Amino acid sequence: MKIFPAIDIKDKKCVRLIKGDFDNKTEYKMSPVEQAAKYKDHGFKNLHIVDLDGALKGQTINLDIIQEIVTKFDLKIEIGGGIRNFESIQKYTDAGVEKVILGSAAIKDKNFLKEACEKFPNKIALGLDAKDGYLSVSGWKENSNQLALDYLRQVNDYGVSRIIYTDINRDGMKQSPNFEETLKVAEISNCPVVISGGVSSIDDIKKARNLKNVEGIIVGKAIYDGDIKLEELVKEDA
Repeated sequence: MKIFPAIDIKDKKCVRLIKGDFDNKTEYKMSPVEQAAKYKDHGFKNLHIVDLDGALKGQTINLDIIQEIVTKFDLKIEIGGGIRNFESIQKYTDAGVEKVILGSAAIKDKNFLKEACEKFPNKIALGLDAKDGYLSVSGWKENSNQLALDYLRQVNDYGVSRIIYTDINRDGMKQSPNFEETLKVAEISNCPVVISGGVSSIDDIKKARNLKNVEGIIVGKAIYDGDIKLEELVKEDA
C-alpha cells in the first residue's frame, strides 16, 4: 500500500479545501517545500501534489515549487491541477515527476487522454472526481452528467497507468473514503487505483490495504489537523 501524503498549493502556501470549495479553505503555516521535507524526513516515498492555482488558470503556475521538491527530496510525485495540454505534461515530466494527473481535460476530450498516454507512456494518471457517481470537472465547479464508471469503460484501454478516484462529498470531511464506489472502479479498471477523499484514521488505511487492484491512498487534511500521526502512517507505507 502506497501512502500519498497530500500537498495542495494555493498562492505558494499549503492549503486544504472542504469539498473542493475555494471559498472554504484552511491555510497552513508551512510552505509546500517545508511540508515535503517533513514527509521525506519521516520516510515517505510518494507525494500527491495539486496545483490549485493551476486548476483555476489551466497553466503550470507552481512549476518552480514542484521542481524544487523533486530536486531536493527524491520523492515520487504525482501532480495534478489544470494540466490541459501536452506542453504542460512535458514541463512536469522534464521536472522529474513520476505521474502527471489529467482530470477535466481528459474527461472533456477523450482523444487528448489517448494521445497523452501514447506520447508519455507510463506517465499519465487519470483523476476521476465524482459526486454521487457522476464526474465533476473544472475544479469541481461543473458536473459532467457522465457516470464515472461509464467514462472509465470508454477509456479503459488507452494506457492510463494509474487512476485516482476522489469522492467529492468526502473530500476534506474526514468521514472515511467511499470504499464502495472505489471498489466498483477498481473492479473494472485496467490499471491500479488510488483512493482519495475522506481519510480520517489509520483504520481507513488498514481497510484499503485489503482491496483488490488498489495501489495506494491519499491522506491530506487528517495529517494537517493532527488526526493521523506521521509516525503511525509511515508504518503503513510499503
